Amino acid sequence: MKTTENKYITVAYKLYAIDDEGKDFAEEATAEHPFQFISGLGMTLEAFEEAVAGLNAGDTFDFTVASVDAYGDYDDDHVIELPKSAFEIEGKFDSERVVPGNVLPMMTVDGQRINGVVTEVKDDVVVMDMNHPFAGCALNFVGSIIESRAASNEELSQTLQMLQGGCGCGGGCSCGDDCDDDSCDCGSGCGCH
Repeated sequence: MKTTENKYITVAYKLYAIDDEGKDFAEEATAEHPFQFISGLGMTLEAFEEAVAGLNAGDTFDFTVASVDAYGDYDDDHVIELPKSAFEIEGKFDSERVVPGNVLPMMTVDGQRINGVVTEVKDDVVVMDMNHPFAGCALNFVGSIIESRAASNEELSQTLQMLQGGCGCGGGCSCGDDCDDDSCDCGSGCGCH
């Protein structure tokens, strides 16, 4: 069995989503606000990690991850109808947030956090698309390695704490929050991508 070192990797990249309709710019992690992760912990797409793990600081990359190795095919079965009562706050339907196009944080029956997109609001139900926004897309990453080194025991400990439900930042931020505090190492490193 091959032993892999847990590496602290920081990358700047531009991401392009490729589907039947063409190639579109999707997101960017800049050098000022890079994507950070520790390899070997399942924090990012396995194919992405494999492509960058052997690179060194200053190296550039341009690779494409097939949809099957990214977020899979778009699945019509992941478009579901939920009762409007599931979107009530203090007994009143949340008509400000539950509108077509909005992304809403949801939770599966086993407690996993996922995002869903409101596609339609009907009389009694809300139609939610639970597919990942990049489902059915190949992903083209173009960027550079800012830092790649062995992860410290402290970084591993904080990251494992975060993966078990705590952020590990000390600042109490959570996934999706903007962490402007330099002591907070969340940002993209919370593994939300």
